[in-house]
Amino acid sequence: MGKRIRRTKSISCCVSPRSSYLNPHSSFSWYEDDAWTEIAKFLDGKSLLMLALTCRWFYRILMHESIWKYACLRDLQVPDPRQVGFKWTKLYATAFDGSHSYMFRQQEKHIDWMRVGSFLFDSPTALLTENISALPKSTKGETLEKMLQLNGCVVLNDIKTGIWLADLQLVRCPVCDLNTCDGTMQILDARHIELFLCDGYLEGNWDYELLGSHENKKHAAAATGGIFDIKHLNDQSTAEVFNLKSWVAKANDWQPKAIITYHAVAVNTNLQTNEGLHVKYHAMRAGKGGKIIAIRISKQLL
Repeated sequence: MGKRIRRTKSISCCVSPRSSYLNPHSSFSWYEDDAWTEIAKFLDGKSLLMLALTCRWFYRILMHESIWKYACLRDLQVPDPRQVGFKWTKLYATAFDGSHSYMFRQQEKHIDWMRVGSFLFDSPTALLTENISALPKSTKGETLEKMLQLNGCVVLNDIKTGIWLADLQLVRCPVCDLNTCDGTMQILDARHIELFLCDGYLEGNWDYELLGSHENKKHAAAATGGIFDIKHLNDQSTAEVFNLKSWVAKANDWQPKAIITYHAVAVNTNLQTNEGLHVKYHAMRAGKGGKIIAIRISKQLL
């Protein structure tokens, strides 16, 4: 990924890209499509939009889909998913406009959030786990209930492939009275980049379904969760997630930590003395029988 130029001042409105002091006999013109396309590679989304609105010529050049595809993949730092269902201008906006899932549902439950980053589902199969340091050696032939009981993990098929965004959410416990309960839940919240552009979601027709839950009634040192593309579970980049010493916070550091690679995401928050955790796995489909388009791993203190 190229390093972006740091701007020291905002772009001001221009009258024309052609310089008035150039030699009239010169063949040079500021109206060079290729030159401005190359310059656009160094501009963020806000700067691209500001420049595009200065005149019709800039708008034609800078609002081209290829410009926004490059900017989106560059800023999300993910490989090309090859096929998308919406224009790249809309995908860029939904990725960087500050939206998250609790803005659309249960705003009264939401406390805080942070963007972890973006990753790619290259295959339709995902592994969800509450324990990154103890992944199962094999999931073949195992039922969901048995995987939850033995390993605290879930294997999901029918994942919508493409770019996914991951957020870490802090929400109030859904079974408690808001006025009296101080209980909170940590949620690893991942969604396909197209989710907020789909009418089925915006109209409230799609919702999360509980896949399963798991309780650990012993002291939990940390609230941890991970989502992996099984096809890339043994990739060198994914191996970084399992090197916990490189990214997990040291003891007595209560700040959440996260790591994201091309095909995986994981979070970890150290916990003080407790009586265990209740873990729930939720998924949302794009309509009845549709692909899984959003995933949640929630952890609540017992």
